[in-house]
Amino acid sequence: MLNEKGMALSAGDDDARDDTVFKALANPTRRRILDLLRDEPRTTGEVCAAFPDLDRTTVLQHIRVLEKAELTAGRRIGRTRQLALAPLPIKRIHDRWIGEYTRAAVGLLAELDGQTSPSDPPR
Repeated sequence: MLNEKGMALSAGDDDARDDTVFKALANPTRRRILDLLRDEPRTTGEVCAAFPDLDRTTVLQHIRVLEKAELTAGRRIGRTRQLALAPLPIKRIHDRWIGEYTRAAVGLLAELDGQTSPSDPPR
């Protein structure tokens, strides 16, 4: 994998990027922001309006954390800033962690299923 300067990333760099993504996803407000952006890109004003219990500065801090983790991408359109979901970090987490653990769990379940005989009562 290459960084933004075209240089090869080490395994330690990948771990640091994954840590940043996991930390960003650990907060329920940030997950709700990503849920909003999953449906369609939104302006920062629209995202802030979706959280009436939080002040604008707090929502913008959450957005910055998501941008640092590369989970969102922002671009200026006139006087507004449009935010969009950037799904690649989530796919990277899925491929490295979730997919591997799912395969292991399915293999374990298949092994356990093979250990029961047809005469064994269901559990």
